Amino acid sequence: MSKHRILILGGTTEARHLAGALASRRDCDPTLSLAGRTADPMSQPVPVRSGGFGGSDGLAAFLRQEHFDLLIDATHPFATRISDNALVAAKQAGIPCFALCRPAWEPMPGDRWTGVASVAEAVAVLGDAPRRVFLAIGRQEVSHFQNAPQHAYIIRSVDAVVPPLAVPDTCYILATGPFGEEAEKQLLTAHRIDVIVAKNSGGSATYGKIAAARKLGLPVIMVERRRPAGIRTVQTVDEALDLLDHIVSPDMKRGV
Repeated sequence: MSKHRILILGGTTEARHLAGALASRRDCDPTLSLAGRTADPMSQPVPVRSGGFGGSDGLAAFLRQEHFDLLIDATHPFATRISDNALVAAKQAGIPCFALCRPAWEPMPGDRWTGVASVAEAVAVLGDAPRRVFLAIGRQEVSHFQNAPQHAYIIRSVDAVVPPLAVPDTCYILATGPFGEEAEKQLLTAHRIDVIVAKNSGGSATYGKIAAARKLGLPVIMVERRRPAGIRTVQTVDEALDLLDHIVSPDMKRGV
């Protein structure tokens, strides 16, 4: 039986679960690609490739050289550059492509959200008066907040922020989720947080801070996501497996 070569662009819990589901299938030969930005990534259930491709042309060349039959974009909802490149590269390589992207969070009664389109816009929304700000946006874009040095920042990330933020009052927390609601309430209270800046990444692992903010009546500046147009998108691993079966193995039952 020939195996379908599948490249999963990963870095999310969903990508790891999808790779695990495909690992035991006799009709699939999956490879998981990671950006390589995390210093100590989790172990994965399939072969892993780490590092960038050199844009859409580099990714297309890799897909052709390695004879992949399908590309699945299961990157973080805010990894828009690689998502754009994935769509272009798949078209260049002449193979199907779809995205696995978990649903965004939706505001609930009691939430005090201000939606913004970018981290730079979130900086402006903070205003001029000094505030104690919990930054839960990862480490890649925290440098934007150097434009508002009047605020005190509590910054949580998986890896260290390098270089540190060039503002007078910062506190760094290195931690990996999931983060529960009660623990988040304690953290927000202990640091006397006035406002949270978060990305609408969806999922349950980091939702604790959103639920905690609701209970504490804290405002949240929510950076909304953008997904590339023109790519078919599913929201769960089960949906991804069903679509994969339709694309590469329409006559086979899952798991055979």
